[in-house]
Amino acid sequence: MIMDNVAFPAGQHCETTTLGALLRHEGVDLSEPMLFGLGEGLGFVYWDAKNMDFPFLGGRTKPTTITRTVADRLGLTLHIQETASPRKAWQNVVAALTAGRPVGLQLDSYHLDYFSTKVHFGAHFAAVYGYDDTHAYLIDTAQQGGTVATTLTSLARARNERGPMTARNLSYTIASPTDRPDLGHTIRAAIRNNAHAFLNPPIANLGHRGIDKAARQVARWLDRSRDPSRDLPLAAALMERGGTGGALFRAMYRDFLAECATIVDDDNVRLGHRLYAEIAPSWTEVSHHITAAGETGDPDHLTRASALLTELAEKERHAMQILTGIRTD
Repeated sequence: MIMDNVAFPAGQHCETTTLGALLRHEGVDLSEPMLFGLGEGLGFVYWDAKNMDFPFLGGRTKPTTITRTVADRLGLTLHIQETASPRKAWQNVVAALTAGRPVGLQLDSYHLDYFSTKVHFGAHFAAVYGYDDTHAYLIDTAQQGGTVATTLTSLARARNERGPMTARNLSYTIASPTDRPDLGHTIRAAIRNNAHAFLNPPIANLGHRGIDKAARQVARWLDRSRDPSRDLPLAAALMERGGTGGALFRAMYRDFLAECATIVDDDNVRLGHRLYAEIAPSWTEVSHHITAAGETGDPDHLTRASALLTELAEKERHAMQILTGIRTD
């Protein structure tokens, strides 16, 4: 069976693309930046665990957090299922599709047939809207093809993979309420909460403190890597093209604030937008210097990236302080 009217054209980030497809089917049509912002998605993490080959710079909150937060903000009914059984996991999907709802899935993209780059990433999301005897039909980001298909076998493997950021065959559906909350009030609350979380990270590798830590660590990345020509350009590519919408999600948050400024009349929102319009290009410049360092072996590029990150830590701290001051009315 294949459902009609399930789409989210030109999606850039996998979780918001999946969320957007599910919501559109429910008659809720919000832009991707709006979904990202309402989900309080902007963050930062410097992640360098012992079992990792190379550090990771992340620019958003944990997997499923955006979806859960948007559901809470908009009064949606979010039904999440997890199971250790691949058979039960597929039955959950079939039951939802039969009931007329597309289904969000958390996957390891390594196993999906349409992914050309085979790297294990357990926090990928896609919406399934149909299946036949051999294939499942999915909505993914524009970068991955938009409307795509993968074999049922590969989908089962992607859902059942274990490792960092994976889930236990997680699937979810969304139902929209009859009465929706005021969008202006919801926007104000989401911006304030995201800013507060960014300014008050529980540990030093998150939020503005994490950016400052990254500034210190990045300068040593040529020595940290066993293969700088591979590791550094890959880290930079994930910042710009790893489903982030560019500039490690800062371009998407800039666009969220621009849209908010057309809905709520607040000088702090307008100033926050101008500040993130200045911040986003600097993140792209950081990624360019990291790439160049890996390709040339020249540590001066990492020195420049480090200096930019030090500036960005302060600029984002200032921008988020401004955004905590938006009015509550």
